[in-house]
Amino acid sequence: MLPIRLKNINEYEMNAVILNKKNQLVNAEVVLRQLKPEEIKIRIIASALNPIDYQMRENEYERRYIFSPILGREGAGVVTEVGSEVIDFLIGDEVFFACGSMGSNGTYSDYILLPAALVALKPKNISFEQAAALPTSGITALQVFDRASITPPDQVFLTGASGGVGLFVLKLLLANGINNIIATAGNATSFERLHQLGLNTDNIIDYKQYNLIETLKNKVNNQGFDFSIDAVGHTLSETSAVVLKPYGCYIDITHFTTTSARDTLFSSAAKIINISNFIHAQNLNYTYFKQALNRITTYIEQETILPMPIHPIGDLTSETIEKGHQLLKNNKTEGYKLILHNPL
Repeated sequence: MLPIRLKNINEYEMNAVILNKKNQLVNAEVVLRQLKPEEIKIRIIASALNPIDYQMRENEYERRYIFSPILGREGAGVVTEVGSEVIDFLIGDEVFFACGSMGSNGTYSDYILLPAALVALKPKNISFEQAAALPTSGITALQVFDRASITPPDQVFLTGASGGVGLFVLKLLLANGINNIIATAGNATSFERLHQLGLNTDNIIDYKQYNLIETLKNKVNNQGFDFSIDAVGHTLSETSAVVLKPYGCYIDITHFTTTSARDTLFSSAAKIINISNFIHAQNLNYTYFKQALNRITTYIEQETILPMPIHPIGDLTSETIEKGHQLLKNNKTEGYKLILHNPL
């Protein structure tokens, strides 16, 4: 855990929002440790809120990801200091990153220290706020795309298509000529967003309709889907499993499959791909993250993929973050990535 104590010489005190022992978010001033030779110091301009931020406060499985009382897992900002061994960044460089548990602290703070090998230059054609919304969703979506080996003839079912990961997966699929996609959405805003991306109206399904499974099976002439990409879990994991064809592929992004879904997948001899960046963070595989960020930059700068829709919710305060966590928990984001802005 990040020590919260009186500062010594060459240490820096900064504003942050911390998670206290009562599981409450509180405003605080904390000490940032000294920079290591292989690290860079980043002034955080914008950071994104993710479901795991509140899930770590409520779920024992997710709680293991807490490495610091300062939460927050992705952001964008400006390099303000470089370690003695760093050769690929200069002071003033604009960067973006997914820190996971690999930095000095999380992104609910003024500054963060990160290994330079983990950071990438921000896409030049977007804002800090837009860049902060990309790393976690983009890196996860790229893992889905790389491991699933989906081809244009395949029939794909995608849940949570208007959410962060789902939306990026959808953009990757469409950009690579994969169009046989049936996607779920839950409100008019999400329907319109998916339609604007290129999905036909008939390919967007309201997941709340009572005859969802029957509707989905009819979409593929009762043959089943080749791939179910599940970015929601819970009851939709059961739907995703039921509509999959025998020997089909279920891609689990959430770790929220139900017992019924797992039974169905076993019975149909489905291939299951578990999507997680944790193994790469645990093994400090910085190359995995940096290469993915560089791919995202290329997609964005070439306009192969457009930035994620964002909703700035306010500045760095416990009150703002608590509000954001409640919006995430209650699924009230309407497909927007919630962004914190750190005033300079």
